Amino acid sequence: MLEFAVLGLLAESPLHGYELRKRLNSMLGTLRAFSYGSLYPTLRRMQARGWVTADDDSGRSGRSKVVYSLTAEGKERFAELLDEAGPSAWEDETFSVHFSFFAQTDPEARLRILEGRRTRLEEKRERFRGAATRTRQRVDRYTLELQRHGLESVDREVRWLNELIETERAEKTPRTTNAPAPRAAEDEQHSPP
Repeated sequence: MLEFAVLGLLAESPLHGYELRKRLNSMLGTLRAFSYGSLYPTLRRMQARGWVTADDDSGRSGRSKVVYSLTAEGKERFAELLDEAGPSAWEDETFSVHFSFFAQTDPEARLRILEGRRTRLEEKRERFRGAATRTRQRVDRYTLELQRHGLESVDREVRWLNELIETERAEKTPRTTNAPAPRAAEDEQHSPP
């Protein structure tokens, strides 16, 4: 997930580590804050694979900053990851990263990811409902509230996904207009008096 997000951000522009971390945190939210301890080893692995280059860029302050850029291989890898629309793209940990780069994702892949995510959440919703039914008498009211909250969250996301899927399908379908041609008015203008 982190490699995909880094590739996507570097596809937009070269960045130094601090700016890259800042953008990762703002893109993916504070719940998934990335430390330098996870970012820099990831950048080194990506550099070893030939996906990223690291160039020293000394600023006016004289401090050295390393600026990371995508290589041609890195761009190819990012394109491959954008096209992956299987189960790994639907999971809780990876869906938001894929969604963050939907503007660059093929419409067919976007639709597969959205539909897969919806299916995964519908399965999760059924598990929530089953667990709530089985445990209703054995748990306290706070646990029941937590279960209700989880179910409402999943319901809300399923509704959101339904709207997104409907929009994707509408944009995919070419629109035709059935407006009648203004033939009668033209005929009247050209007919002899």
